[in-house]
Amino acid sequence: MELSTKSVVVLDYGFGNVRSAERALAHVGAQVEITRDYDTAMAADGLLVPGVGAFAACMKGLRAARGDWIVGRRLSGGRPVMGICVGMQILFGRGIEHGVEAEGLDEWPGTVEPLRAPVVPHMGWNTVKAPGDSRLFAGLDEGERYYFVHSYAVRTWELEVTNPHIPAPKVTWSTHGEPFVAAVENGPLWATQFHPEKSGDAGARLLRNWLDTL
Repeated sequence: MELSTKSVVVLDYGFGNVRSAERALAHVGAQVEITRDYDTAMAADGLLVPGVGAFAACMKGLRAARGDWIVGRRLSGGRPVMGICVGMQILFGRGIEHGVEAEGLDEWPGTVEPLRAPVVPHMGWNTVKAPGDSRLFAGLDEGERYYFVHSYAVRTWELEVTNPHIPAPKVTWSTHGEPFVAAVENGPLWATQFHPEKSGDAGARLLRNWLDTL
């Protein structure tokens, strides 16, 4: 199947850089639609969940758009979902911002917390350390840089897979003051803390790698 035949819905729930994501996905050959329509989002080959802003506000907007239901239903059927920036953070169990705790989608255990670094937000280009067998970063050099804009992150990976028949998630790390989770590949659910749509040629290659799995 050609890349141009892959359909991707960018979930429009009011808290994402949807136009940038749409352009980046179209550039690498996807058929892209921005919508919150349930049937359209469920039928697409891939669902991309963007996110910009505060964790609690994004979760409120996602629930109002039934995005939590869409993500859960797609994943229960093994249908690919990718989260970006806060769209990745809300996949974890909870987020703490300004002392206020909010529940996430809890697809992965873990807490999104303030970065402990001399300069916050972490804004600009940074490298990552991906597993050698990563499909998301396939064909990308270890020294490639990706564009980050965030003040909060997941500092520890808590999901333990004890069943030998279930592949362990592939976790990619970056460092800003301290190590944090920069990307995850876990069955049909992938996510990045950085913005691939703002990361130039490396980001485009990464999005193509995702499309190759759809």
